[in-house]
Amino acid sequence: MTQQNAGDAVDAILAQWHRERPDLDVAPMGLIGRLRRCSVLLQHRLDATFEQFGLSGWEFDVLATLRRAGAPHSLAPTALFSSLMISSGTMTHRLKVLESKGWIERAACAEDARSTLVRLTESGLELIDRAVTAHVANEHAILSGLNQRSQDALDRKLAELLAALEPPAS
Repeated sequence: MTQQNAGDAVDAILAQWHRERPDLDVAPMGLIGRLRRCSVLLQHRLDATFEQFGLSGWEFDVLATLRRAGAPHSLAPTALFSSLMISSGTMTHRLKVLESKGWIERAACAEDARSTLVRLTESGLELIDRAVTAHVANEHAILSGLNQRSQDALDRKLAELLAALEPPAS
């Protein structure tokens, strides 16, 4: 147990496993357990900010993906669902919801009349600009308990883990 995490819930679970199964090296349970617990706690904090703007997490993700695509803030549906790592069926449903709220519109592609693009509306652009400003401020607040050096080190280590877990780019 380290000074920083003495007595957290993960330490209690590890202590139980050490007592019940001293033959197992349960160190990975600590790392993965803390990552999972952080993920749950982070999601609650992120969702609270999205809710201030009447957005769910997935709505924020779609609007933010279109926003960061740059003007005219549009993408082909295929590029959009690939970027968000969801199925085309899920994307179709989500686009219908966002369109009904007036945050996106579908437009014919100038280069290929058979294709459509998904584009932020003026109200969608205004909404995501306000929401992403609050989101970034929230992320700064969430990480404020770590100094910059610790944040940088954590970022490097998580990037290493992500690289080890993600399939190679094809």
